[in-house]
Amino acid sequence: MSELLSALLLGILEGLTEFLPISSTGHLLIAQHWLGARSDFFNIVIQAGAILAVTLVFRRRLWELATSLGDPATRDYVAKLAVAFLVTALVGLPVRLAGWELPETVTPIAWALVLGGIWMLVAEHYAGKRGDVATISWKVAILVGLAQVVAGVFPGTSRSAAAIFMAMLAGTSRRASAAEFVFLVGIPTMFAASAYAFLELAMEGGLGGEDWAGVALAFAAAAATGFGVVRWLMGYIKAHRFTGFAVYRILLGIGLLALMPAQ
Repeated sequence: MSELLSALLLGILEGLTEFLPISSTGHLLIAQHWLGARSDFFNIVIQAGAILAVTLVFRRRLWELATSLGDPATRDYVAKLAVAFLVTALVGLPVRLAGWELPETVTPIAWALVLGGIWMLVAEHYAGKRGDVATISWKVAILVGLAQVVAGVFPGTSRSAAAIFMAMLAGTSRRASAAEFVFLVGIPTMFAASAYAFLELAMEGGLGGEDWAGVALAFAAAAATGFGVVRWLMGYIKAHRFTGFAVYRILLGIGLLALMPAQ
């Protein structure tokens, strides 16, 4: 398989899985087992493509928030977005500097997929008992920030899954409202994480020898695919539960434990 085709497939896979609650890390691990491992720089760039996608999907909502700060309800919502981001940054940075992160290998990712799937089923069950609650509380904002940190420590958890279902358990039972808040928080969170990882790599001299054509193709593929996936997901969850994603995660995790070499 050519390097360009491999890069294209990895970019598409990143766009498909980054914002679905099924773990992009787990899927990229499987794909790179067959398509060949890629550099950290490549992985950062394709994640940036996915961030661009979600930014474009929510561009009108972002503009609405930016131009209506005179409204107390808007200021309250933006403040909660800021708090969720700051909690992630202030807790996540020391965690990262301390090296508290499981390796991106088969066994921990597989278990994270299985346990995350069970977590999703439990969250859906309890959120369903609360009725249709769209409000984002301060408790939800803080716990979403902490959930993003947990997802960073346990590869395979899925940042979107951890944060969305934490929001649902904490009181925002309406799936679309929880997902929108998590995706909006994810924009600065993922931009900051990607920029930090890029700077680390640049300081270590790890930016040389890249296949720039492959990187550019993968970035574009991740952005285009991610855009379609996020738009589809926001429509889908208005009328459907996350149960199918949870079952898929559990089966994928069991499959990884059974079929791929333990690491």
